Amino acid sequence: MIDHAALCTWIDAHHADQIRFLRDVVSIPTDMPPGDNAPSAGNIARLLRERGFEVEEHQVPQAEVQAYGMRSITNLIVRYCFSDEGPVIALNAHADVVPPGEGWTHSPYAGEIEDGRMYARGVAVSKSDVASYTYSLMALRDAAEQGAELQGCVELHFTFDEEFGGLLGPGWLLGQGLTHPNLVIAASFSYQVVVAHNACLQFEVVVHGKAAHGSMPHTGHDAFQAGVAILNALYGLIPGLSSIRSSVTGIDSPTLVVGLIQGGINTNVVPDKLSFKFDRRLIPEENPAQVEAELRALIQKSIEGREGIRVEMRRLLLANAMKPSPGQAPLVEALQRHGQRIMGEELPAVGVPLYTDARLYSEAGIPIVLYGAGPRTVLESNAKRADENLVLEDLRKATQVITCALADLLKV
Repeated sequence: MIDHAALCTWIDAHHADQIRFLRDVVSIPTDMPPGDNAPSAGNIARLLRERGFEVEEHQVPQAEVQAYGMRSITNLIVRYCFSDEGPVIALNAHADVVPPGEGWTHSPYAGEIEDGRMYARGVAVSKSDVASYTYSLMALRDAAEQGAELQGCVELHFTFDEEFGGLLGPGWLLGQGLTHPNLVIAASFSYQVVVAHNACLQFEVVVHGKAAHGSMPHTGHDAFQAGVAILNALYGLIPGLSSIRSSVTGIDSPTLVVGLIQGGINTNVVPDKLSFKFDRRLIPEENPAQVEAELRALIQKSIEGREGIRVEMRRLLLANAMKPSPGQAPLVEALQRHGQRIMGEELPAVGVPLYTDARLYSEAGIPIVLYGAGPRTVLESNAKRADENLVLEDLRKATQVITCALADLLKV
């Protein structure tokens, strides 16, 4: 018999130490770029060992890291088994973040606490779940030591490249055969269980022309003019995208955003080059290969008949969608059951329009949902904006929900 009340009491009693743990985690920058994240991994490994865990530190080869555009990655695995039989359940949180940017009223790395909130870059997305998952496993370990009957294993996967797509985080751990759990819970927020997310296709387009003196533009080939034709064609897709609707609750329509444009030589020179990057989000029902082929054809068609113009297209990222699956049911049911009791409201099972590295577990055939510590929406936490913050009561309650759900999934 699992004593859920005792598990929650343990978390309450250790909440102050959990807060100190989280402050120590956010104190080491993991900004992407530059992506020098091995120091943070070493710090988290130290904190885990201080709490009695054996920690595997898996350093990704430097050549792979540099080719990826980062400086260092060391992924962490903790394996704790209650018995030789039963499920292996992994808890995955990423500790890499976007740079803090401007406008902060609190230090981005100090973990300052004010009015029940901790402020720091990454404190909500998703260093909070380094703390929630660690203390969930600690509570279960203590319960087993006190005689609770649990079977199976829990693994902690703490990775450091989600902002780059996760290929050298969860993707690398799975590809190296270092883990293959039966179920996974990945970082998210406290008031919903995420069962699906969008796909993301990112492209770089380079338009080549020929430079010429500004007083004789007819002697050149204007890359900007050709680029505008391409951009107009892409922007022309947007009204039609809004009419495509997903059947997954929480996900609306595909989107397209041109996020970066560069080019030109000087004010008085016909530009010989224009480059831009765009982001196309796909709902789970869309076919990524078909969407990519259509985009390539549209771009090529946009420059047909333009003398002296050549275009290069390069896919930067294809992150597949995470789709709902029947295998998620045990995770959803356990989290919803205890979420209703602890959070005081029903936790809906929904999709989200962003993408995460959780998809890599799903692509490997492993049922996964997203649940963790945080508010109802990304906007509420200021994630990726100034003064990112976490309500510490959400951290406490989410840790209780996760712990009780795991106990049900691991019970004899």
